[in-house]
Amino acid sequence: MKEKMTELVKKLNFHAYKYYVEDSPEISDYEYDMMMNELKAIEAEHPQWILPTSPTQRIGDVPASEFQQVTHSVVMDSLSDVFTLEEVEAFGARMSAQFSGAEFVLEQKIDGLSVSLEYKDGIFVRGSTRGDGVTGEDITQNLKTISAIPMELNEKIPFIEVRGEVYMPKAEFVRLNQLREENGEKLFANPRNAAAGSLRQLDPRITAQRKLSIYVFNLQQVEGATVETHSQSLQLMKRLGFRVIPDWIVSSNISDIVEGIKKIGQNRHSLQHDIDGAVVKLNSFTDRIVAGRTAKAPKWAVAYKYPPEQKETKLLDIEIAVGRTGVLTPTAILEPVFVSGSTVSRATLHNREIIAERDIRIGDTVVVQKAGDIIPEIVRSVAEKRDGSQTPYKMPDICPSCGEAVIQELAQTRCTNAACPAQLLRNIEHFVSRDAMDIDGMGENIVASFVKEGLLSSVADLYTIKADEIEQIERMGKKSAENLISAIESSKQRGLDRVIFALGIRNIGQKAAKLLAQKFTDIDALMKATAEEILTIDGFGDIMAESVVEFLARKQTQEIVARFKEYGVTLTYESDVQSDMLAGGTYVLTGTLSTMSRDEASALIERFGGKTSSSVSKKTTAVIAGENAGSKLTKAESLGIPVMTEAEFFEMLGIEH
Repeated sequence: MKEKMTELVKKLNFHAYKYYVEDSPEISDYEYDMMMNELKAIEAEHPQWILPTSPTQRIGDVPASEFQQVTHSVVMDSLSDVFTLEEVEAFGARMSAQFSGAEFVLEQKIDGLSVSLEYKDGIFVRGSTRGDGVTGEDITQNLKTISAIPMELNEKIPFIEVRGEVYMPKAEFVRLNQLREENGEKLFANPRNAAAGSLRQLDPRITAQRKLSIYVFNLQQVEGATVETHSQSLQLMKRLGFRVIPDWIVSSNISDIVEGIKKIGQNRHSLQHDIDGAVVKLNSFTDRIVAGRTAKAPKWAVAYKYPPEQKETKLLDIEIAVGRTGVLTPTAILEPVFVSGSTVSRATLHNREIIAERDIRIGDTVVVQKAGDIIPEIVRSVAEKRDGSQTPYKMPDICPSCGEAVIQELAQTRCTNAACPAQLLRNIEHFVSRDAMDIDGMGENIVASFVKEGLLSSVADLYTIKADEIEQIERMGKKSAENLISAIESSKQRGLDRVIFALGIRNIGQKAAKLLAQKFTDIDALMKATAEEILTIDGFGDIMAESVVEFLARKQTQEIVARFKEYGVTLTYESDVQSDMLAGGTYVLTGTLSTMSRDEASALIERFGGKTSSSVSKKTTAVIAGENAGSKLTKAESLGIPVMTEAEFFEMLGIEH
């Protein structure tokens, strides 16, 4: 069985490499999922066999309390920017004059977050941010969630450190911002900000949801291999299994490089990733050493920055959409115009403050560009082209969906009617989602059909639907209806924390919902709670507390809760804490445990009242070290933090294992 597990790990990592790195999958998603399920089953039965390179170990369950600092032994340089092709040619002329037969390498400049990846004997051991180039932050657990980063290299090279750029694909950026806008959350300005924000989440599970990727573009240091040029290092890194920067070229003629820059510029809007320029480097490592550096950047490379493309067009109208939390979002309807590779006819205006700040009026000639080369936006109105018919735009006083009065909250305009049809659909979709009530089979299309047919006018209506009513819906037969009724019935047992999250209270996510449930334990106590009482929960601020009180005070919310009680939905919270032996303590797990997985060990610590962290700090109570413990063990020893073996940990808890 152990051999089978090892074989599955090897196969899954190979097929992940084919899919995420080479973009040439050899098996279907279904076949991959079946192998993954088989591996999980074996690991669950034999946790002592779990390999650190197993794909199941990419996503941890325990949020970090903070990121630890990392000092880069090889400085992660920033480059000098140039903004004209003439400056690129001048750079080429200088290098060619200094170095006979100088070769240049041209690469896309991926717009993301620069990171370092370190491997020992072919195994990924640490990943960190660039920071200021000398000191960054340890984000190993978050980087493990990125499937394009190999957990194990194709060769067991003694040590290698590479530099790459983590980015968010354009399609994922659009999806994420649409979701944030529907939830009334602040939008990411561009893919780079989104990638950076995702990588610096203390909870790696959030990072995993963001579908980040990476291109590796620089060899920082290596043991066990010799390379003399940058192009050789790219070939080495590709051979080892890294997803290397695409379409790079080498030439000793700077004119070829300039033409390459133009070509990248022409094609950049069709790329699946965002770039903010092109990088030109000397190829020879020896020449780089001789060229040296200024106080701020190396002299052997420059980064050419492409100017944003802007076009003028006509603003024909402004439409208003209503999101799940009732936020009214204005969208500009434009006379179609071709910008940055595609035709633009709509652009989000975000909120009333943006409209007022840029003095955007229906009928205006406006300047349009794509934020991050992706999201259409209006930069400004061209006031001098107005004919006098344009008037300042005012957000509506009533909700365009339900006709109820709206309120103004800072920059946002919001409908507070919980029965608003536009909010209803999105509320139900959230309520039935996996992290909320997890009603299997209740997808977006099913929800939309149920609302359209009048079966759902509130989330509480889910618990009154009959199988014969479901059977009448298109593409829903008797078996489907029975399965869905069973899933709805099962959801009643999810518990108070899931119900709180499912209700979709503004500013309250999964973690906050669980903290509320732990504090008040039943829905009645929570509904009576004051903002002052809620503020006693660690991590809660005024806005969060007020959001809870305001939401629970609504008549519609109280009616829904009353119906939940009537239908038998569990509205209490049962803690799985068995003892307070570890109360107030924070424990760090490191290395491979022999009798249980880290998830199981974390759950055990929580059952005894303690907390777990993914990083060692002065606040750490103790480190529990398994086999092949790494930098966490070293740091614990340097800080004088107690370290115990797995057996000593069980002995302390009085558990035979």
